[in-house]
Amino acid sequence: MATLCLASQVKGSIHKQPIPHRIGELKTSLSSTVKPFIQELEKLPMRIDVSKTIKSVTLRILDAFVDSVFQFVDQPVLPSQRNFVPVEEIGHIAQIEGIVGEIPADFPEGVYIRNGANPLWGGLKSTISVFGKSSHVWVEGEGMLHALYFSKDTNGNWSFAYNNRFVEPKTFKMEKQRNKPSYLPAVEGDSPAILAAFVLNALRFGDVNKILSNTSVFEHGGKYYSIAENYLAQEIDISSLSTLDDWDLGGAWGRPFTTHPKKAPGSGELVIMGVDAVKPYYVVGVISADGKKLIHKADVKLKRSTLAHEIGITQNQPPIDLCLLNVIELCLSHPRYLGYLVSPICDVFAFKGHFGNPIKMEHHKFAKNNFCTGSAYVSKPGGSEEDDGWIVAYVHDEDTDTSHVIVVDAKNFQGEPIAKIPLPQRVPYGHHGAYFQTPSQH
Repeated sequence: MATLCLASQVKGSIHKQPIPHRIGELKTSLSSTVKPFIQELEKLPMRIDVSKTIKSVTLRILDAFVDSVFQFVDQPVLPSQRNFVPVEEIGHIAQIEGIVGEIPADFPEGVYIRNGANPLWGGLKSTISVFGKSSHVWVEGEGMLHALYFSKDTNGNWSFAYNNRFVEPKTFKMEKQRNKPSYLPAVEGDSPAILAAFVLNALRFGDVNKILSNTSVFEHGGKYYSIAENYLAQEIDISSLSTLDDWDLGGAWGRPFTTHPKKAPGSGELVIMGVDAVKPYYVVGVISADGKKLIHKADVKLKRSTLAHEIGITQNQPPIDLCLLNVIELCLSHPRYLGYLVSPICDVFAFKGHFGNPIKMEHHKFAKNNFCTGSAYVSKPGGSEEDDGWIVAYVHDEDTDTSHVIVVDAKNFQGEPIAKIPLPQRVPYGHHGAYFQTPSQH
């Protein structure tokens, strides 16, 4: 990723000053930043832990330098982008009334969770400095989980509750403690500004960018995880949505973790992969069915770094053609339509019949100016026929600026939703979602 980031150049809108003038500004900033700390060092007692003191003073100098040289500014938001604007945590589990339609009695109890980018400090940022301009891109932003809980009482009456919460990896906690944006944007902008952001982030925090954990959610071994491609999975408590810890497998993995791991048919083991900008570029791993141990790890020995967002695992069939996968991904990503692919042997979006045979493709079209994200398939407990289940999706109405969840019968996918569940607050557009059934109903 570092190579890609440094290679990409986007013209900034700020006025670029001549290099000598920039150097002069930089010298002035360095002088005003370093001098107070030298004076402070002279006042320190003789008996001190030199290494800790040097490290502390160095970090304070770097922080002061960043504060004096870099200005954080909000990126502008167009009217058409208003549902990308982040929301605050609701702060409690909110009960929901006013459902339209009816949830079937055989619909499984559980929780529908969708992950997405929700920038911590009110929106995406850019920085302006003597080095130029660097900016966040739209996929950046801290992860926020949106959860809708489906519960039934002993009389079979349904109730619904909503909660949302930031995923809180270590970099999130660090910035919250500082109470201000701290990591410099390091993905898009002028090359000198991107390089400066890389170096200063690495020197101050040990990482060139924040841990976002904003892309997907999955389950393995009875535990639940939030994930993005640039770091390890974060274990979460799906009842409270609180973040528990990194899933580091005892240090055995030690590299980025795929957003879309897959359970192996039959064994229940979890197949993962991780790509990186340095060798080894692509590593595949297998985690035990109980989630406690990395039982296999192999370098695929690619000759260059290639981003791989998704993987598929088959028991008896060769992989489907990559071009076909790209077409399918394009169909499923269109926010105005739900694209539904079904299989007699699987229940998450899958393929009908054996590889190479025709694929069944259906669409569910929304009302004008309604768009969805994070749709997921919910299989019917004990179901055996094709399409035995439902599709759930988070939907936003651009005209009313309100959000809701729909439930669509997979056997009547082109028909109207069987239920529409209003949400107590707006849910910004995001990334992937999943439905986790109550364990006793698997």
